Amino acid sequence: MHHPLDILLADEINTARDVILIQYPGKVIGFREIYLHEPPKAELKEFLALEHSGRLSPTSPRPARLARCLFDVFGSKNVPEIHEALVDVVLRKTVKDEKVGSKQHANLILPELDTLVEVCQASPMFRKVLSEINLPEGFEVVIEPWPYGSPDDTDDNRRYFQGLCFARDTRLRNPDSNFYAFPLPFIPVMDALKREIVRIDRPATGGKGDSLTGQTHRPDIISHCNSSEYVPELLTEGTRKDLKPLNILQPEGPSFRVTNQSLVEWQKWRFRVAFNPREGATIHDVWYDGRSVLFRLGMSEMTVPYADARPPYHRKQAFDFGDGGAGKCANNLGLGCDCLGVIKYFNGYLAERDGTAKKAPNVICLHEQDNGIGWKHTNWRTGRAVVTRSRELVVQFVITLANYEYIFAYKFDQAGGITVETRATGIVSVINIDPGKSSDYGNVVSSGALAQNHQHIFCVRIDPAIDGHENTVLIEESHPVKLNRVTNPQGNFYEVRKTPVERSSFFDANPSLNRVVRMVNTHKINPISGSPIGYKFTPLATQLLLADPDSTQARRAQFAQHHVWVTKYRDGELYAGGRYTLQSRKEVDGVSDAVKRGDPVKDDDVVVWSVFGITHNPRVEDWPVMPVEVFQLMIRPADFFCKNPAIDVPSNKNLTSELVSSDCCKQSHL
Repeated sequence: MHHPLDILLADEINTARDVILIQYPGKVIGFREIYLHEPPKAELKEFLALEHSGRLSPTSPRPARLARCLFDVFGSKNVPEIHEALVDVVLRKTVKDEKVGSKQHANLILPELDTLVEVCQASPMFRKVLSEINLPEGFEVVIEPWPYGSPDDTDDNRRYFQGLCFARDTRLRNPDSNFYAFPLPFIPVMDALKREIVRIDRPATGGKGDSLTGQTHRPDIISHCNSSEYVPELLTEGTRKDLKPLNILQPEGPSFRVTNQSLVEWQKWRFRVAFNPREGATIHDVWYDGRSVLFRLGMSEMTVPYADARPPYHRKQAFDFGDGGAGKCANNLGLGCDCLGVIKYFNGYLAERDGTAKKAPNVICLHEQDNGIGWKHTNWRTGRAVVTRSRELVVQFVITLANYEYIFAYKFDQAGGITVETRATGIVSVINIDPGKSSDYGNVVSSGALAQNHQHIFCVRIDPAIDGHENTVLIEESHPVKLNRVTNPQGNFYEVRKTPVERSSFFDANPSLNRVVRMVNTHKINPISGSPIGYKFTPLATQLLLADPDSTQARRAQFAQHHVWVTKYRDGELYAGGRYTLQSRKEVDGVSDAVKRGDPVKDDDVVVWSVFGITHNPRVEDWPVMPVEVFQLMIRPADFFCKNPAIDVPSNKNLTSELVSSDCCKQSHL
């Protein structure tokens, strides 16, 4: 019997498909997504209460097992209507079916991107543009599909896709040679419904002082570009030869246990892992040592706006979770590559265009890792040092979105802390620039390749359950206090202020006040401190969205304009940028709309959204593949426990450690 939080398996996805097909006899149906519709929270809370109390039985009431289905219904003119339906896969019936508004576009599917490449190759307009340039012998054109991005005010509401174009050197006889080193200055735009190229945009290739629209490139468009390879067999100097193996050994196996498909138990942690095509890996029902901490944790959204003012680059903005879906782009993780040690892999399931289930193998890895010293103290009087290592349990998934890779990890530690980590790597998005020029819009990372300035802005959705679901958010600040003869005679005192959030609101990081977000249960008081139990995090003081507030980029990414949002829980309200972001003109039903409701949130079921990101002004060292850029959101207990919860971690010595051999560290002679 499935747990209500278990992902849909292949047979359930196929059942949902069959129910939809029966509902539309004689119609052509194209499926976009089929995945678990999480039960209403009220029903899930009742079920989980039975489970945690040990009173759950086979006859206990369970929430309906629902599949969320997003699909196209094609009419007589081959014009699709987009539908979103809920199917009960046990009762094999549809419980809800509604059309998506005509002003919104459903998220993309990979076949649409393949169609763009096919349409370009068959387009006379595209072939004419190719005839205007001179590619060296042995080079072929590569088309990289992209979402259309931020529509212009003059654009109609047709569904468009665009292609960034490059050239690949086939003389290397290696399909993995780096075509990004040879960018081409034309961008075909496809009408997805008509499946035809409607125009080809011609971006400028000039530098500082040149026109925003001027065509200054030469016919031999890539003659000044240089090969920039990254696969080991194509590196001209090969790989390093002085690196010796570093192995992660767990001779007695892992300390974690995974049961019933999704339940993870490790040390004092207990939680469930799930996967869906939009968010990738999600974490549910998190407990520590028999106490509830979080109801749900997930990556809600990410937007990547580019800062090149020249048309059509002003449209260049991706919503990597909403436009396409992180889960759809999740990597098949390789043993000994993406994760080390003793690994547990989780599979996912996605729906093909015809609705049949497709297994997505090894999309999540679970493993333990050492994170340095956990705690230590040396008694200087006796010379005895007690030291423990900090071990983490890591839930990780990796997504590839054309040129970029993102690594996401949820890390659980032995001191009751949770870290949400993002890592950005891959290949920076580059465009053609004339030889010898530089640009205000980015940095030249290789001859002829301009890496454009851009931002990556993430949003983590935190649904706290701090010893229950009635929680309050406190904004804690540390304020300086002026010297006062009575209360602060030496001027060293500072005041800590804790202000409860009464209604849905937004806040920004403030390092000068050490602004901290505390999620507390005011009904549970720590017997030592007398303060309400809770968890806290310090908002990451990263730069917010830089686009002008009146720009389309800003209007469709309201969530990216504040570091912290606090809202009242509503079923289905999971996405900071709204349900439909593809080709949107403004954020609809996102976190900003939730805040505008002004709901009371004190001692209530609250949700906290943490926003942070990278302002990425590329450097040459980011080329041809950038080293990871790492950000960590640290969610830590704050008066939740009565002492350091990791005080009982063993301080054993690691007996596999050894002294370096004398041959490695000889004294040099100068």
